[in-house]
Amino acid sequence: MRYVTTRSKGTAKSFAECLLEGLAPDGGLYVPEAYPTVSAAELRRWRSLDYAALAFEIVSRFAPEIPQERLRVLLAETYCAARFGDPAITPLKVLEPDLYLLQLSNGPTLAFKDIALQLLAALFEWRLGETGTSLNILGATSGDTGSAAEHAMLGRHGIRVFMLSPKGRMSPFQRAQMYSLNDPGIFNLAIEGTFDDCQAIVKSVSGDAAFKSAMRIGTVNSINWARLMAQVVYYFKGYFAATETDDEQVAFAVPSGNFGNVCAGHVARQMGLPIQLIVATNENDVLDEFFRTGAYRPRTAAETHETSSPSMDISKASNFERFVFDLVGRDPDRVVALWAQIENGGGFNLGGSPEFDAIGRFGFTSGRSTHDDRLRTIADVWRRYGVEIDPHTADGVKVGLERRAPGMKLICLETALPVKFEQTMVAALGRKPSRDPSLIGIEDKPQYVTEMPADAALVKEFIRSHTD
Repeated sequence: MRYVTTRSKGTAKSFAECLLEGLAPDGGLYVPEAYPTVSAAELRRWRSLDYAALAFEIVSRFAPEIPQERLRVLLAETYCAARFGDPAITPLKVLEPDLYLLQLSNGPTLAFKDIALQLLAALFEWRLGETGTSLNILGATSGDTGSAAEHAMLGRHGIRVFMLSPKGRMSPFQRAQMYSLNDPGIFNLAIEGTFDDCQAIVKSVSGDAAFKSAMRIGTVNSINWARLMAQVVYYFKGYFAATETDDEQVAFAVPSGNFGNVCAGHVARQMGLPIQLIVATNENDVLDEFFRTGAYRPRTAAETHETSSPSMDISKASNFERFVFDLVGRDPDRVVALWAQIENGGGFNLGGSPEFDAIGRFGFTSGRSTHDDRLRTIADVWRRYGVEIDPHTADGVKVGLERRAPGMKLICLETALPVKFEQTMVAALGRKPSRDPSLIGIEDKPQYVTEMPADAALVKEFIRSHTD
């Protein structure tokens, strides 16, 4: 298995070489030269595996240079009941016949990001131990990536975390999970702007090859291939839990802002999993517009809505480049030309092109959800099934029910627990969501955060001054 970038025809790299880089030097994203395919016999065999064993079958195909026994140990230590509270790791909850909720929020920070980031931390530590080096992780979060990354990296040898978040645009619970960590290796930076501003800074800093090398910069955002790779596993696990045969079509409804979660589903489908993918956006509907029309028009910060599903308040979906690379026949020159239009402040329109006309082969459809939709869906799911879902999951349920094909099973991906979005849950249900006793008062803890303008140069200087 070798990796190329979405923007270059240069020399392919190994998984280990890509792992600590995140963004490629040419500004593109790493992807496999070809997706490994899974045979019908392998699907049948995988159906009975537990989560860690299934993860081994998938991850070993993408990272063959990790010694097999070492990889088995890493996966067994990561995907265990002690970390995720349930031996199934991602249990499937039946709401009614042919309607399911894939529970992805059993990890330490109560969000689906834990599933990938717990493994990413272990992989980083393995690679740093192999090379005898250290790593400064630079990340951007719209809500859940930050806390999941920081909790995963705590105590890991040779790792510091510099996490950018949009000032005032996360829920109080999300801020508390991140900012209350008082650790010499964790640095929270509240940026005056949107998540897209934070993400642009990460890309700018990562694009400075000299600084990146000197400061040993790596990333945990889903631009890092290893994080997306880890998320592929739960599509297979969810599919097996909802089906009895290996040729049944199943739809996954995926709340999406940065296109990382649903891109993992795209990879699973390319590997041979017979699934359809329903992209659910909130009012920031850049992705829905593309799948309906072929036009991809990233919005400015001023045009990005602040919504009640804040982790999806994103108008430049960084992982979307990986899908477009596949859509245009894996032609890096075409990707460079399309993204040049974005970097010049515009967008692109593939509507009417041969590529977009053939988009159906990738199994995508999409839809949009609003604040009122979220409140109604949260209330309806509670009334019908006695299940609390968070606002982002509600976006997925609403759009999934609208867009699934008649008679097809629908798996809605849970993205976080409702306790992280208390204000919206009160608006929907008239009461606060359930909260584990260990989480009572988390918002009142002291918080440690540095505020700064959306300026890549200032972020660079902060990293430089806080690195030995």
